[in-house]
Amino acid sequence: MAKKLLIVDDSKVSRMLIRAQILAVHPEWVISDASSGEESIALIEQDQPDYCMMDINMPGILGTDAAEKILEKHPSIRMVIFSANIQETHQSRAKAMGLAFVAKPVSEKSIALALDYFQCGN
Repeated sequence: MAKKLLIVDDSKVSRMLIRAQILAVHPEWVISDASSGEESIALIEQDQPDYCMMDINMPGILGTDAAEKILEKHPSIRMVIFSANIQETHQSRAKAMGLAFVAKPVSEKSIALALDYFQCGN
């Protein structure tokens, strides 16, 4: 069965790059995207993904806050915090929530790290 991925990033270019690189490796995956933490929470209520890539710095709530709210209701979603904001406090918070932290920029290598994390549990 095809896996579902939600990409959450306020940068449309980042969402498009991530989508293109993942579909090159996993053309069968169903990918949706959101431009804010609030939008991601609403989308997950409608259609829960298997995986989620979440940026931190976005308009509205921080990605880590959105991730926390999502995981309270949907703990089975494997999530990666995917951000250029590499401050230790954000990395520690992601780790405390049981999430992987992958530093931007969006590249083949950073996306491969996220994919490795997603698939290590399968």
